[in-house]
Amino acid sequence: MIQWIKRNEKGVMMKYPTLLERFLTYVKVNTRSDENSTTTPSTQSQVDFATNVLIPEMKRVGLQNVYYLPNGFAIGTLPANDPSLTRKIGFISHMDTADFNAEGVNPQVIENYDGGVIELGNSGFKLDPADFKSLEKYPGQTLITTDGTTLLGADDKSGIAEIMTAIEYLTAHPEIKHCEIRVGFGPDEEIGVGANKFDAEDFDVDFAYTVDGGPLGELQYETFSAAGAELHFQGRNVHPGTAKEQMVNALQLAIDFHNQLPAGDRPELTEGYQGFYHLMDVSGSVEEASASYIIRDFEKENFEARKASMQAIADKMNQELGSNRVTLTLTDQYYNMKEVIEKDMTPVTIAKAVMEDLDITPIIEPIRGGTDGSKISFMGIPTPNIFAGGENMHGRFEYVSLQTMERAVDTIIGIVAYKD
Repeated sequence: MIQWIKRNEKGVMMKYPTLLERFLTYVKVNTRSDENSTTTPSTQSQVDFATNVLIPEMKRVGLQNVYYLPNGFAIGTLPANDPSLTRKIGFISHMDTADFNAEGVNPQVIENYDGGVIELGNSGFKLDPADFKSLEKYPGQTLITTDGTTLLGADDKSGIAEIMTAIEYLTAHPEIKHCEIRVGFGPDEEIGVGANKFDAEDFDVDFAYTVDGGPLGELQYETFSAAGAELHFQGRNVHPGTAKEQMVNALQLAIDFHNQLPAGDRPELTEGYQGFYHLMDVSGSVEEASASYIIRDFEKENFEARKASMQAIADKMNQELGSNRVTLTLTDQYYNMKEVIEKDMTPVTIAKAVMEDLDITPIIEPIRGGTDGSKISFMGIPTPNIFAGGENMHGRFEYVSLQTMERAVDTIIGIVAYKD
C-alpha cells in the first residue's frame, strides 16, 4: 500500500487548492477544432493556448524538458525520484473542444449542490434531474456548469487540469516516490485527427493513459473500430414527363442503398457491444447525390463484415442498374485498442488496483467511440482511458464535479507511485 493512500484511509482528504481555478482558466479559452481545416493543429487558438497558457504552466508546476512539437503536442517530463520505480508512464489529454459554441465560456460554480434544478444563467435552459439522471450522484458536491450559451469544455480540459495539478502536487511533495512521468497535451481529438501525427518514439514510455473519460471510476481499454464510408450516386436526369425507363434518380438510389442496411443497426437503437451504421449526411439532386456514413463495431470480424456488406450492396445495385452508378469509398479511421492492450494488461491492472485502494469502484466498460489512445496504442504505446469527470459532454448541458476531478488527481498520483 502506498504511503499517501494510507493517509487518505485515515480520513485525511487530499485537497488541491489550485485545481478549480486552473480548470476555470482553461475553459474560458476557446480552443474549438475545425474539421474543415488543413493545418495541424486545425485552429490557431489551440496553438496559442498551448504556447501562451500550457507551456508556461508546465514549466511552473515542475515539468522539465518542456517543448512544443510541430504536431501540436506540448510535451514535458517529471523525472523519477526513486530509482526502484523504473517504469515510464505517460498521461495524455486533448486541448480542443467539440463542435459547439465555445466562444465566451462563462462557467457557473454551484457549491454544495442541493439535488434540484440548476438554471443555466439567463439562457432559459436548465439542468433538471428529471432529464439528466446523472445529477442524482452529486448532491453536496461542487458542480461546474455552463451558462447555457456554450459548452463547458470539461472534455478535455478537466483532464489537462487534473494532470497539471498532479504534477504540481508531486513536485511540492517529494516524499511521494514516483516513476518517470511524461505528459502530452494534444490537439484535434474531437475531429479525429489529433493523434495521427503523435510521435510515439519521442514520447518514449512503457504505457500511457488518456485522461479523457467521464464519470468517477471509468477505466476503458476497448473502443470501437471505426471507418468512414463515402457514397456517390450517379443519376440520369430527363424531363419527368418523359422519364419512364430513362430517368435514373440519384436521390432514389441513395434511398435504395440505405434501405438495404439493417434497419436496427443505427446509433439510436444500439448499446453495449452492438455496432452500427450511422448516416451522417445526404445531399444531391436527380443527376447526382452523395451520402456519408460512419461504421462502428468492436470485434474485428464484425467490423470487416460491416464494410463488406456495404460493398456488396453497392456491387449488387450496379449489377442491377447495368452500370457503375454507385461508387463506395471506405476509409478506416481507428481500431479497437483492446487488440493491443489485452496482450499486456499491466496499465489496466495498475489503474484498477489504485482506484480500489482509493475506494473508487472501477467501471470497466467499452467506449462507444474512440480516444487518442485508440491510435496511440497501435503506434506501440498501450494507452487505456481513465475518468476525467465530465458529464453530458459536447453541449450546453455539460458539467463536471470538482470532487470527481480531485479523485482523478488522486488516481494519477496513485498510478505513478504504484509498486508491484
